[in-house]
Amino acid sequence: MSKNETTQVNSKDMFSVYQENIDKMFNGVKKSVPQYHQSITNVQQEYLQAFENMVDSSIAIQKEFVIKAGIASDVPSTTLKVIDDTTEEIVKASSIQNQIVLASIDATQQNIKTFNDNAKSFVELNKNILQSWISVFTTKNN
Repeated sequence: MSKNETTQVNSKDMFSVYQENIDKMFNGVKKSVPQYHQSITNVQQEYLQAFENMVDSSIAIQKEFVIKAGIASDVPSTTLKVIDDTTEEIVKASSIQNQIVLASIDATQQNIKTFNDNAKSFVELNKNILQSWISVFTTKNN
């Protein structure tokens, strides 16, 4: 085989090469997304557990100190009610915030999907326009 024939056999058009490489890149990213998701979830859980342990330890040390020092730690019922009510409101607000964030994420995902669908339609429209232009400028063989 001559060098020219080898080049022709091994060559591809630039769009095929481009498409193959883009596909490889996206496939690599698609494979790594679940790994990132799992790693981030693990870090969040570990951080939450560490923070909870720190707070629990802090409360335990403070309680032990107060008991050993003989300091009164009784909370008046009105103060206790304010603390409990405030905590309930914080939990409710946090729940509402979480719902809003999740709804925003869902809306963003839907917007991206809509964009993707519209992009496909736009490409089809451009293909049709291009084909119309090409047909006008190409000579027809009868």
